[in-house]
Amino acid sequence: MGPEKIVNVLQGKKIILGVCGGIAAYKAADLCRLLVKEGARVHVIMTRSGREFITPLTLSTLSGNPVLTDTFDSEDRNPLVHIEVAEGADLLLIAPATANIIGKLAAGIADDLLTTTALAVTCPALVAPAMNVNMYAKAVVQENLALLQKRGWGIIEPEEGILACGAEGKGRLASLSAIMASVRRTLSVQDFAGRRILVTAGGTREPLDPVRFLSNRSSGKMGYALARAAWERGARVILVSAAPGLEPPWGVEIYQVETAAEMAERVLELFPYVDVVIKAAAVADFRPAQPVPEKIKKGGREFLTVTLEPTVDILAELGKRKEKQILVGFAAETDRALEHGAQKMKAKNVDLMVVNDVTREGAGFGTDTNQVTLLYPDGRREELPLLPKLEVAHQILDAIKALPALAE
Repeated sequence: MGPEKIVNVLQGKKIILGVCGGIAAYKAADLCRLLVKEGARVHVIMTRSGREFITPLTLSTLSGNPVLTDTFDSEDRNPLVHIEVAEGADLLLIAPATANIIGKLAAGIADDLLTTTALAVTCPALVAPAMNVNMYAKAVVQENLALLQKRGWGIIEPEEGILACGAEGKGRLASLSAIMASVRRTLSVQDFAGRRILVTAGGTREPLDPVRFLSNRSSGKMGYALARAAWERGARVILVSAAPGLEPPWGVEIYQVETAAEMAERVLELFPYVDVVIKAAAVADFRPAQPVPEKIKKGGREFLTVTLEPTVDILAELGKRKEKQILVGFAAETDRALEHGAQKMKAKNVDLMVVNDVTREGAGFGTDTNQVTLLYPDGRREELPLLPKLEVAHQILDAIKALPALAE
């Protein structure tokens, strides 16, 4: 039986996408495509100058809805079209947003369809500025953005880099991944707002010599899914990662480590400042006792003996030190998974243990799905079906949210 379809936060949401006149307008096509791909119902409003950079036909094809350009340009010439499109909207997103539109919004000017709609909506609103570095740095633009933020608008800050005009600096439209992450967070229930969550991910690498190491099959995907889900639900997320090949979720604070010792040092340093620790990393239990400073040569050997020594048991150490923190552990097992997970939970003073049998199809390392059982200190068990890892992450966060200790 395959994994259940993940319930996406954008599914069925009505999003008004405002596109203004700037070179970054061409990126609105990919943005529209991504919103639709995640299940959103996208209604595009373009300014007159926006149509000079990308055609309405492109965006109407991608959105599946007619593109609105001006109050009196619609087929029925309905003078109340701004009220009609604003009704039932879940989000207004203006990307790219020019200095001109930002100034109009800050001043309450409503002289075209986009600005009148912006005044008519009652939903959350996001603006993603994109302009020349000197324009973006101007005091009036920064004051206008600050005013919008004060009034409840979310600002998706532009990136630094080389701009279309050849200048270099801050002003380039935020990446599509940043915009999409901001959209998801805005539309998600913020039930972890104000919480600080530390997540570990990936498999540590213990050096044998300068070119070889001992490790495991962990990809880090489960930990990264947890970090993304927690950030989208309002948490401040710190990710301590031993998975160098994955793109970090947007918005999280990330520390890259390699060995168990490096992970232990970083996690123990941050532990006093967080509310929840989710230890999803597959940390090596042993490491070579004496790593060799030069590459080991075969040299006619038939055998090579390597002496191993135990690494720091990070989860156990956290269990000893915890005060009011919630501690969530992972147990990846190959036999008697629930029995071993329960023993680990008790021995290491864990508040929630996530157990999975990595020999099950679709639940092992490197997959995009997982099947886990949640164990609680009072003996309760909650077995989840095979699900995409992001959905598993949300289920784990739901379980954490329900723990009595989190409400204290």
